[in-house]
Amino acid sequence: MMAGTPEEKPRRSSKRKPAKRRFGRVRKLPSGRFQARYQGPDGIDRPAPQTFATKTDAEVWLTRTEAQILDDEWINPDAGKISFGKYATDWIKERPNLRPRTIELYDYLFRTHLKPIFEGKPLSEIKEPHVRQWRKKLLDNGVSEVTLAKAYRLLKAILSTAVDDQLIKRNPCRIKGAGQEKSPERPVLTVAQVYRIVEVIEPRYRALVLLGTFASLRWGELTGLQRRDLDLDTGTVKVERQLIQITGKGLTFTNAKSAAGKRTVAIPELIIDELKVHVKDFAVDGDEGLIFVGPDNGPLRNTNFNRRVWAKALQDAGLPKIHFHDLRHTGNTLAASAGASIRELMARMGHSSTRAALIYQHSTDERQREVARKLDELARGALSTSGTQRA
Repeated sequence: MMAGTPEEKPRRSSKRKPAKRRFGRVRKLPSGRFQARYQGPDGIDRPAPQTFATKTDAEVWLTRTEAQILDDEWINPDAGKISFGKYATDWIKERPNLRPRTIELYDYLFRTHLKPIFEGKPLSEIKEPHVRQWRKKLLDNGVSEVTLAKAYRLLKAILSTAVDDQLIKRNPCRIKGAGQEKSPERPVLTVAQVYRIVEVIEPRYRALVLLGTFASLRWGELTGLQRRDLDLDTGTVKVERQLIQITGKGLTFTNAKSAAGKRTVAIPELIIDELKVHVKDFAVDGDEGLIFVGPDNGPLRNTNFNRRVWAKALQDAGLPKIHFHDLRHTGNTLAASAGASIRELMARMGHSSTRAALIYQHSTDERQREVARKLDELARGALSTSGTQRA
């Protein structure tokens, strides 16, 4: 080495060791694909649910998973392995405030329409295509749109709770409009048709038809009425309970259908005298005596009444087959035509939402003519007061 020549330093390699990942690990598999692993918040080391074509793809997945953990949005992949059948059964049992009839409906929908397809499937494996295929299969098998909408709403509600329980990340029930019921329009009787039924039906059921129509009461509300609920001096009926048939329990008194269902309904004077005669001749004695009973003074059963009494009355009245519940629909329509507001209809029907009441707010030709007559009177009065001459 020549004097004065600076000593050369050994060159460092330009290759650096890759920095160790702060979260998770990536390794190349013999297949050439890449596997990502990470430690979850529960301390368990887990692989990603799939392998990746490139190392970058695996690292991106780890970055997103870390973000989910930091944002408290991470879902334990083992949690969703519970079967839908077990979760749905527990879901129904864990709702003690459901009405008995609602529990019956849920049990039926689950057993008949959800269980055959989804029972053994893990919650995390139910995806949007599965829900679409299930719905189409039921439609193809002739299940009515109303029943299918109820089944879809139940499935969606169960899986929404699974999201809340952090068992799955996303509810796969995402079919727009699938939970909406499109019931066919129910028939509306005229007042004359209602009285044709009253004239031919057995005398002990005349008041049942009249009160069902003009007070817009449900079958269970009518059959659950007691003497103390009917005040014919003030012309009101108080609805506080229902008498309904429950599988395995028979006829059972239950509370009103909802808080709004507990109500007092004003009765038209037209039917007061008929109700007085009925109470005197047919109602059971005592404040808690039932207003409407069969010939043996026992409570009325819907199926027996429809088969033995209602079908014959319709035939004798020369009317087509209609449901007894259509009397309530008729009463609601008459109340709307008489000018009842949305709130007044809600109170009379025992509903807490406006959806059902809005059905009866459609215009009718007769109502339109009544509006026109009132407008005519209003305009004539204004013109007469002002002295303005009509053209």
